Order: sequence, then structure tokens, then C-alpha cells
Amino acid sequence: MIDVLRRWYERNFANPQTVILALILIGGGALIFFFSKHLAPILVSVVIAYLFEGWVQKLERIGISRAIAASLMTALFIAAILLLFLVLLPLLTSQLTELFRELPRMLAKGQQLLLQLPQRYPDYVSEQQIQEVLGMVRGELSQLGQTIVTLSLSSVVNVITFFVYLIVMPLLVFFFLKDKHLILYWLSRFLPEDRELVQDVWRELNIKIASYVRGKFMEIAVVWVATYIGFAVMGLNYAMLLSLLVGLSVIIPYVGATVVTIPVMLIAFFQFGWSETFGWVMMIYAIVQFLDGNLLVPLLFSEVVNLHPVAIIIAVVFFGSLWGVWGVFFAIPLATLIQSVINVWPSQQRQLPKQPPPAKSEAE
Repeated sequence: MIDVLRRWYERNFANPQTVILALILIGGGALIFFFSKHLAPILVSVVIAYLFEGWVQKLERIGISRAIAASLMTALFIAAILLLFLVLLPLLTSQLTELFRELPRMLAKGQQLLLQLPQRYPDYVSEQQIQEVLGMVRGELSQLGQTIVTLSLSSVVNVITFFVYLIVMPLLVFFFLKDKHLILYWLSRFLPEDRELVQDVWRELNIKIASYVRGKFMEIAVVWVATYIGFAVMGLNYAMLLSLLVGLSVIIPYVGATVVTIPVMLIAFFQFGWSETFGWVMMIYAIVQFLDGNLLVPLLFSEVVNLHPVAIIIAVVFFGSLWGVWGVFFAIPLATLIQSVINVWPSQQRQLPKQPPPAKSEAE
């Protein structure tokens, strides 16, 4: 057993660079795992800086200094925050409040429909089963109400922290953009000089993460706007709220679209019933999902994500359980990191000089 472990170690860690890479990955993962809550504004600022980095480089190519370009992007970021709080957030709040007001009526209508099932399909559905389902729904709603009350009582500190983050993050975004090269140089001073393997992995991952972050935000925006236009044209209630859910659902591949279909379908049904308008709403929703999966995603991520769907789902579940929403958002880049390490690691081992075969004696 010891010989097997020794041969495995010599095969995979004979090159000192692989040890350096392994230590960096373990240290970085441990840092994020244990201090992710404290590092939240920094991580969010890094993501936003990635989002604007491409535009900063384009402005630099036309002769604008990096400091001015970073200032323009930071101003754009602040304008987006103001737009969110002054226009979008009040609209979403009003629609969410109206939805909670209409929820008892929707539940009563749904209860009536469920109670009709035993009469229409007595061989398949019993009244006892319907009562059990209704009891489960009431229990979940009661628990949801208690959770909302608990969150509202503890929200004062969270609101104060949130507004502090809103002040800190634009400053971090500005300096991350303006002094990007200085920050990367400072970080590189803590790495050993013999770090070619680390640089190869970082070079590939940096391109993919930057492209993924920009592409994902663009996908969210396009799906959100397209869905909102379709829902608004059909006169669907809570169009902004539902379209936002549809846009955010693209963060979780495959699963998100399936989950968000339920509220879209239920609200459309309670508003229009089994009518032609209900069919058109669901048709618009299906078209947006089809175009997103078959046109927008290949266009934005064709060179970024080259992972099997099973690998993507496993990455979403694993990293989401570790870091929540941010783990879900970065599941694909983290899975890409693992794939890059796997691809580069054996290639470095193959580049190690082979020992020459033993010379044959003259007697042989």
C-alpha cells in the first residue's frame, strides 16, 4: 500500500510546480470557505470589475487613459444602482405587495379546483389525498409567514450593512479597474518564481471567467427584457416581477428554468384560466426559453463552457451547498477551473524528462 501511494505521489507531484498549484488551490478554497461572508463586498466588487474590464480595455484602445475609463465605468455602475433603487425597486415592491394581497384569493380558487378532482376522477384521486395536499400547503405557507416575520425583525442590521456595502463597493470597483495591473503584480510577489503551471492555469481561467461573467449578465438582461415585453404585451399581472425571476433563473442551468415555470404558469392560470390568452403567455415563455438555450447561450458561451450537463448540475449542487447564491453563480467557472487543472496537470507531467533506459552490458 505504501509503495502504491509513493508511486502515485511521484507520478502526480514529482514536478514542484504541481505542489505549488495544489497549495494555492487549497489555500484559496479554504479562504473563501471560511471567510466568504466577510469577503462578500470584495467578491461582489471583483465580479463587477470583471464585468466592466472589457469596456475599460476598449476605451484604452481608443486612447483614453485607464484612470478615466475606470471613472466612467464606476459612474455607470453608480447610475445602475440609482436606477435600481429609484425606478425598479419601487415597481417590484408594489407588484410583490399586490401579489401577497391576491394570494388568499388564488389559494381559495386553487383549493376549489383541487376539491373538484375527486368528483371528476374518483378512480385516481381521493378526497383524503386532496386534504393531505392542502394541509401540506397550509403548513408551508405558515412556515413561510413565520420566516418573513423573523427576517423583518432582524433586517435592521442587514439594511445598515447593505448600505455600507453600497458605499464601499463603487470605491472597490474603481480601484480594481484603475490599479488592476498593480494589484496583480502585488499578488504575484507572494508566489514562487517557478510558477509556470500556475500562470498557465490562471491565463486560461482568467479569460473564461471574464467571458462567463460578462456573458451571464448579458444573458440575464436579454432574457429579462424579452420576457417582460412578452408578458406586458399580453397584459399579465406582475410582469416585471415574473420576468425578473425568469432572467435570474438562467443563473442555475436546467434547474432554474424548470422551477420558475411554476409561478409563471400559476399566475397566468389564475388570471386567464384555461383560455387562449393563457396559451399565448405560455407560448411566449416557451419561445424565450428555447431561444435562450439554443441561440443565446451558444452565442455567448460557446468558447467558455465546454462541460457535460451532468458536470454542470453536479457543480451547481456542490458549490451551491458550500457558498449559497455565489456558489451557484460561480459553479460553472469553478468547474472550468477543475477542468483546466485536470487538463494542464497531466501535460506537465508528460513534459518531465524521461529517464534513459539502462545501458546493456557487453555480455548481453
